[in-house]
Amino acid sequence: MQAYSQSLERLKTIMNDLRENCPWDKKQTIQTLRPQTVEELYELADAITDEDWKGIKEELGDLLLHIVFYCKIGEEQGRFSLGEVIEGIGNKLVSRHPHVYDQLSVKDDTEVKQNWEKLKLKEGKKSILSGLPKTLPSMVKALRLQEKTKQVGFEWENTAQVKEKVEEELKELQEAVDLKNQDKIEDEFGDVLFALVNYARFLQVDPENALERTNKKFIRRFQQIETRAAAMGKPLETMNLQEMDALWNEIKQDEVKPNS
Repeated sequence: MQAYSQSLERLKTIMNDLRENCPWDKKQTIQTLRPQTVEELYELADAITDEDWKGIKEELGDLLLHIVFYCKIGEEQGRFSLGEVIEGIGNKLVSRHPHVYDQLSVKDDTEVKQNWEKLKLKEGKKSILSGLPKTLPSMVKALRLQEKTKQVGFEWENTAQVKEKVEEELKELQEAVDLKNQDKIEDEFGDVLFALVNYARFLQVDPENALERTNKKFIRRFQQIETRAAAMGKPLETMNLQEMDALWNEIKQDEVKPNS
C-alpha cells in the first residue's frame, strides 16, 4: 500500500511541475483535454481487444495521467481534488454494494445489477436510462440500453424470440427498400441493427468486439490483396472485382489451412 501511495504522490508532484513549468501543460483546459482523453480510451480498448497486456498497462498509465490532470485543473479552480474524487468513488462503491458492506442478500450477478439500478433511482435518477453519455458510440449505447431495461423485466424470454425479431425487422427493411423510401429505409435499418445487437447479447457476444474483429480481419485480408497484386505487377485499380475476389478467396483458404 505504501508503494502505491508513493507512486501516486510522485505522479501528483510531476503533474504539479508540468503545470507550472511546461508551456503546453500550462495551456490545457478540460475542453482541450477531452478529445485526447477519448483517444486514450480507444487506445486502451484496442489493447484490451488484442489482449495486449503490455499495451493495457501502458494505456492505463496514460488514462491515469488524464485523471490526475483533470483533478489538478479542478483543484486550481476550487472545484475538487484528486483525494475527493477517490473518496467519492469509494463511497459510491460501498453504497452500491449493500450485499457486500451491509445485510442485503443476493443470489447472483443479475440481482446485483437489478439492485444497482434501484439504488441509482433512489439516489435521484429519474429513469433507469439516465446517465448514458450522449456521445457514446451508437452500438455500445444500444447494448447498454438493452442491458439496463432488462433489469426491470423489459426483456425477451429466449433467443428464438430475438432471432424472430431480427427476421421481422429485416422484412420491414426490405419493404422500405422496395418502396424506395429513403427515410423509412434508414429508420428500418436502425431497427435491424438494434435487433442484431439484442441478438448478440442473447448469444453472449459483445457486438462492438465482434464488429471490430471483423474490421481487423477485413483490413488484414485487403492489405494481403494489395501485397499479392503488387507481387503480380498488377495495381489494384487495373484489376476488376472478380480478380480481387479471387485473391480474397485464396487468402481465406490460406487462413484455414493447418500449419505444416
